[in-house]
Order: sequence, then C-alpha cells, then structure tokens
Amino acid sequence: MQITTANLFMNRREFIRNASFAAATLMAAPSVSWAQTGGFPDVRTPEAKRRFKSLAVEKVIAQVQSSIGNKEIAWMFGNCFPNTLDTTVDFEMVNGKPDTYVITGDIDAMWQRDSSAQVWPYLPLMAEDPQLQLLIAGVINRQTRNTLLDPYANAFYKNEHKISEWKSDLTDMKPGVHERKWEVDSLCYTLRLAYGYWKTSKDTAPFDDAWREAVSKIVQTFREQQRKENHGPYHFQRRTETQTDTVAGRGYGNPGKPVGLICSTFRPSDDATVFPYLVPANFFAVVSLRQAAEMLEAILHDAALAGECRALADEVSEALQKYAVVQHAKLGKVYAYEVDGYGNYYCIDDGNVPSLLSLPYLGAVKADDKIYQHTRHLVLSDANPYYCQGTAANGPGGPHVGMGMIWPLGLIVQGLTSINDAETKNCLTTLQKTHAGTGFMHEAFNKDNPNQYTRPWFAWANTIFGELVWETFQKRPQLLS
Repeated sequence: MQITTANLFMNRREFIRNASFAAATLMAAPSVSWAQTGGFPDVRTPEAKRRFKSLAVEKVIAQVQSSIGNKEIAWMFGNCFPNTLDTTVDFEMVNGKPDTYVITGDIDAMWQRDSSAQVWPYLPLMAEDPQLQLLIAGVINRQTRNTLLDPYANAFYKNEHKISEWKSDLTDMKPGVHERKWEVDSLCYTLRLAYGYWKTSKDTAPFDDAWREAVSKIVQTFREQQRKENHGPYHFQRRTETQTDTVAGRGYGNPGKPVGLICSTFRPSDDATVFPYLVPANFFAVVSLRQAAEMLEAILHDAALAGECRALADEVSEALQKYAVVQHAKLGKVYAYEVDGYGNYYCIDDGNVPSLLSLPYLGAVKADDKIYQHTRHLVLSDANPYYCQGTAANGPGGPHVGMGMIWPLGLIVQGLTSINDAETKNCLTTLQKTHAGTGFMHEAFNKDNPNQYTRPWFAWANTIFGELVWETFQKRPQLLS
C-alpha cells in the first residue's frame, strides 16, 4: 500500500504517542549503549528530551555502529545523523495538514535552505517510518506558507505575527519574517525537497493549489531578478559595521548586464555578493525549475506553468554556458563563482551549498565534467584564496567567518562529490580529527587549531555529515574500516 500524508493525518497527541511507541520498540537506546561500551562520552540529547523519534533512523544508527571498524566515526554518526530530529523540529497539525517548523540550531528561525537540507538525508527512510514521512510533508507545507508570505525572505519565524530583531533593515520587512536577504537558493531548496519527497514517496498531498501558487511566485521572483527592464521590487540595506551584511548600490547591488541570469543579492552564507550573478545558485535554479515543471505536469496537469519553468530554465542554462565559463590563467576553462555579464568575474568558492564544489551533489553537472574538474582543482588549491592550508587540516573555507577558517560543510561536500576513494577517505579522516572532542560538526574551525570553532549547534552540518557517512557505508564501506 502506498503511504500518503492523506492516510497519515492524525492529531498531535496521537502523533507523539505513536512516534514514542516506535522508538520504544528498539533495543534500549542502541546508540547510547554503544557510546557507553565504546569508550566515548554520551553527548547525544537525552532520549526524553528529543523532539522527534524515528524508528528508521535509529535502525540505521544501530546498523552503522555495529558494522564499521572506525568506532570514532561510528560514535560521531550516532550523534550527528539524528541531530535535526533530536533538537530542531516542531510538529503540529494546522488546518488539517501537517506543519513542521525547523530551526537551524542555535538560531530560533527557519531558513528555507537549512530546513530543506536538514531533512533531506531522511527521505530514503520514509518508507519504513510513516511518522517521518508526515514530518517531512509538514516541512514542505511550512515552506509553501513561507514562500507565499515573502518569496524574497531567507528565514522565518513560526509565529507569523512576530516582529524581527532585524525590523530596522531598509527593505520591505513583514511580521513573521526573521531576515529578508534575497538568495536564489532559498527558493531552489524548497523545490528540491518537494521533488525528492514526491519521487521517493509518490505522495502528492502536499502539492495542492497553495503549492502551485508558491511555484508561480518562485517563477515570478526569478523573472523579476533577471532585471531585464529594471531593478525589480527588492532592495536591502542594513546599518552595520559588517560590509557583507549590507548591499551596495543603494540596496540593489553592483551592476549586472541583463543576460538571462538571475541576480542573487546574497550568497547561501547570507553574505552579500560582489557580482550579482551567483553562478552556483543559477545552476541550482536550472535543476529546480525543471523538477518543478515535471511535478506540475504529472501532479497538477498545469502545462502552462510547467512551460514557464522550462523556458526559464533553458534561458538560464544558455546564459550560464555563455557567461559563467571563464578562462583561468593556469587551469584553463573553469566556472566562475560570480559574474556580472559585462565580462567581470570572481574566481573563489564558499564552503556552503550551493557552491561550485557542490554542483554534482545538486545534480547540476556530472562529477567527471571537464570544466567542473578544472573548477574543482581551483577550489581545492591555493588558486582559491579561501582554500585553507594549515597545521591541523586543509579544506574549503569562505568569507563568512574570515580567513583561515575551514568549513566542515565544504569538507563533507568534497567527500560527497569525490570520485576518488582516497580523497573521500581523507575528508572523513579530517572531519574525525577536527570535531574538537565534541562529537558534532561546527560551522567552521581554525585551520591550525580545531578547538577554535564557530556555532557549536549547527544542525545542517551535523545531518549532512551523517549523509556522507551513510552514503559511504552503502557504497564504499571499506573507507570506514
């Protein structure tokens, strides 16, 4: 029988009771028992305080921990993989539909990007855990509501009447919006999660008229930010001493020639772009728009909006081939990180996602694509000013927390996109050696001193680390010996 959210609907009390019962049928806390006997401290959130308990997730943890030879990685996996469920989710039924608010960790706000990425690794486990499927359907429904509230915002509150601490930003702030930094990837991530959910579960319940309206808003917003006739309605400035937290050009950014690419005022790091066309985000948009088109036709039979999605994807794809490929003095043809359409470009990468490094992970290019491989060499070498080489570790960084700081996200994505076993093994070893004894991932750590790190509670980094270990376990288990 196909599991759908329609036949999973239940009240909150029943949902919690069933989820708790499922967890109770496990062996008594296998990850805790293993931590105690394996010689590592028990640092996972106590079972009684976990926000959500998934039988399928616990089974995966037990399987990995009992099977791999690297017991420290096994311990870290047991801490990190369930961290989103343990600490960040808030589920309820709203107007008869599942609704899940997901915080990013140490900030009480829901980023469209982070919340999508945080639950992404759980999609393959939905078939074994109907409650987990219901939870993820709730994330999609919440993201639909967020998009309809403000497609230009990157982060939202659960309470749609709450006034933000950033209320003084010079932009069109609204109640319920935490921050209004326009990032192309915020909308792409919502489409990616929706598509992954649909393809995995075959459930169509979340994809109703409201979802269709949200997709229409996404297409409208992308079109506005192609800026073919004017700047569009979005502008942003902040009174701050941090340059990357505000926007040049009176809030519209540096000039970009209208060439078919989509302006992204901010990067996925929430830092302002230098040139308006963020190349990885535009690649992501191409993939997401085509996924949306497939869903619109198959589920809602809306050929017109599907056609708009495909036409926009084709236009952006063509512009990427014309303007995003540049000639590097040493490495030949590479993808630039940002361009302006006038011939100016910026060759760096950022340890976030989307990044140039992450393009195969997002389905935008093949891992063996020649230009991508040239770009990868740039990103993972001193040709990239934000690639860090230190006494403790080497790895991708970025401007967000400053020079010399390696992003575990970047190392994880390097491992996920590598076609070389030795490289993936090295990424895992580096992550093992740099968690500062915490058993968790962080936003960034110093290349010479892993004990100097930012964000002790960053659920996205934790969960995607779990994704790397789980994928490696399934495809290349010898790397975890």
